[in-house]
Amino acid sequence: MQVSVLSGPHEIRLEERPVPTPAADEVLVQVTAVGVCGSDAHYYREGRIGDHVVNGPLVLGHEAAGVIVGVGSAVADTRIGQRVSIEPQRPDPTSAQSRAGRYNLCPSMEFFATPPIDGALAEYVLIQSVFAHTIPDEISDEAAALFEPLSVGIASAQKARITAGSSVLIAGAGPVGLVTAQVARAFGATTVIVSDIDAARRVNASTFGATQVLDPATDDVREFEVDAFIDASGAARAVVDGIHAVRPAGTVVLVGMGGSDYALPISLIQNRELVLTGVFRYANTWPIARELVLGGLVDLDAMVTARFDLAHAEDALNADKVAGSIKAVVIPGFSKETDV
Repeated sequence: MQVSVLSGPHEIRLEERPVPTPAADEVLVQVTAVGVCGSDAHYYREGRIGDHVVNGPLVLGHEAAGVIVGVGSAVADTRIGQRVSIEPQRPDPTSAQSRAGRYNLCPSMEFFATPPIDGALAEYVLIQSVFAHTIPDEISDEAAALFEPLSVGIASAQKARITAGSSVLIAGAGPVGLVTAQVARAFGATTVIVSDIDAARRVNASTFGATQVLDPATDDVREFEVDAFIDASGAARAVVDGIHAVRPAGTVVLVGMGGSDYALPISLIQNRELVLTGVFRYANTWPIARELVLGGLVDLDAMVTARFDLAHAEDALNADKVAGSIKAVVIPGFSKETDV
């Protein structure tokens, strides 16, 4: 099979590797679509994200969908031919966090495209059968691949305690900010304010769920009063300003990956009794993602702005530099790039 391999910063090569053989509890998936995440681009450009360092060849890509073409000995062969969305993680089911239902926090987690675990920019991948979620024909391969970032949005909205009538401020109108805005609306939020310094991204936010958009360079975010603030930017100023916009007993959810340390308004957090938490991936979100997409409450297909084959994975990793780009998708065997 063909595999796109990161061999060093700004170095992507196409390799031939054997098609893997599934273990007893695994399925072999022929990949039909892989979304490119900001973390993939960061590994490509910087060779690391925080403590996760690329020390050898790595296959990127953790947003994936495909068709089951082989099964392990413990998996029913009736699964062959099923279209699936891949939840790209393998926790230790015996860990304390997994047993508590927080398998995303399992300390022994093996996650696609997080060194040294290879990801999905390949023609075939293996995944445990329980993390190969079936999808109906009404959902496209590309949308199924984007269940992964959608799951981040779902986990964020759950942590933010968004319900009918809620108001929420979201900082950052990248892909995660856009899916989070859509999820917030789907969960019943009546006010969804999205801020971003980029004008094109603000236009995107208006299309994907925002009831109001702000330019933090000219609009005073602190003047607003919302039930919840979700940061999808990772920018220190956005986090601090967003916290100031949360009413007493509200919730602050940190999703964006920025600096590892920065000052927070501790007195304000104490005096308003704000709940401040982070989001690290997701758990048990794929069934919700499927229903949101099937019900037309979240539009993932419209977020795809460019398509590439495996041989042009490097172009896909740089697509975020193209004006108007939201989400690039790699499709093994795809023969022609679609313009943004």
